[in-house]
Amino acid sequence: MRGSFGLIGKTAMALVLATGALTVGTTAAVAKEKEQKAPKASYSKEFVAAAAPIQKTVNALEEAKKKGASAEEQKAILATAPAEIAAAEAAIKTEMDRFAAGQFAVNAGGPLNDMGMRQRGMKNMLDSGMVPAANVTDYQFYLGNFAYSNKDFPTAVAALTPVVQANYKDETAAELLADSYSQQGQNAQALDALKMAVEARKAAGAAVPEGWFKRANLIAYKNKMGPQAIEWSTLMVESNPTPINWLGAGQLVREFGQFTNQESLDLGRLLLRSGGLQNDPKYVEREYVEYIEAADPRRLPGEVLKVADMGVKAGVLKANDAFVTDAMTQSKGRIAADKASLPALDRDARAGKDGKSALAMADAYLSYDEPAKAEEMYKMAIEKGGIDKDRALTRLGIAQVDLDKFADAKASFAQVTGVRAPLARLWAAFATTQGQP
Repeated sequence: MRGSFGLIGKTAMALVLATGALTVGTTAAVAKEKEQKAPKASYSKEFVAAAAPIQKTVNALEEAKKKGASAEEQKAILATAPAEIAAAEAAIKTEMDRFAAGQFAVNAGGPLNDMGMRQRGMKNMLDSGMVPAANVTDYQFYLGNFAYSNKDFPTAVAALTPVVQANYKDETAAELLADSYSQQGQNAQALDALKMAVEARKAAGAAVPEGWFKRANLIAYKNKMGPQAIEWSTLMVESNPTPINWLGAGQLVREFGQFTNQESLDLGRLLLRSGGLQNDPKYVEREYVEYIEAADPRRLPGEVLKVADMGVKAGVLKANDAFVTDAMTQSKGRIAADKASLPALDRDARAGKDGKSALAMADAYLSYDEPAKAEEMYKMAIEKGGIDKDRALTRLGIAQVDLDKFADAKASFAQVTGVRAPLARLWAAFATTQGQP
């Protein structure tokens, strides 16, 4: 029954999952390094002698900076720095020597744009044990930054893990850690790292950056990690229930699910209620079509007409399209007779020995926006048995959401198993967001 509509969904999903390339900033690190003074202590004679040339070079650099030296002029001053730093490092005898050598490397590596030098210098400073305790996490973050830029991902992981565990203030730490895992093909560990970051941020009572959810979604989707993609998209809408996030979450659930028309129908209902259909027409055209096809004007004419009319008014569907015209015409021709049959069907459902008639009756009531009657019938169908219990529980929860019985709805969704479980979990997330003050 598909019309002339393209499958637009993946474009919207890509928009939801999109996240900028990771970049490593060093401005903060440089400022911090300038503030950090070498601890007061004596150095070995060997190191003092070996470090004299690099000390002279660094002094010259500082003087040039005060006079406004350009980047190229600074590089020229540091032309001999790599060899001078290597000589100083070779003469290290004490931890104070190591700390000072690290400072030389970090400060000279900046103007030289030598991340390897900066990484080595930061590691020497940390290894010296002379970094004040209050600054260790900052320095670990800088080391992870430098290692990531240097594509030394194992070192980046080792440096950034305790930083993320400590709920570090710079939110890029978690994304750098996750991407360091991903760059090594360790995608499950990448998602674990982001989950650790989320838990640490929540434990501190702070908002979780949306970029973390998007990063996790991107990792899971690209690597075809279906359960993880569904989990993270659900977490994202719980944290930030925007229309585009609901659309993306719904599409991911369907992408990795094994949906029949019955599951697609309940997904369409979720997108309708959550605002997922209220996105740019090019992103939701497919969703309207999927919804109408799943509802089917021969079975649920009232719901089909409602959705088709919404799509036309929103500028998503065209009233003169053959698919839309057929769906609306069929629906209009069936609604009166369908409604007239409901009282007799209700009596039959109540008298039925199993729950099949009650389930059909409940579906009809739900489609005609009569959630109280639907709730009663779904409960009856479940009690009598002989039905698809997961389908009945899902729709019982939907009726309870429509009645603002959000706690009851979540209890119903929690009982759903099988192929519908991810969809029910997403519905439960919607109930959670609706039940918040």
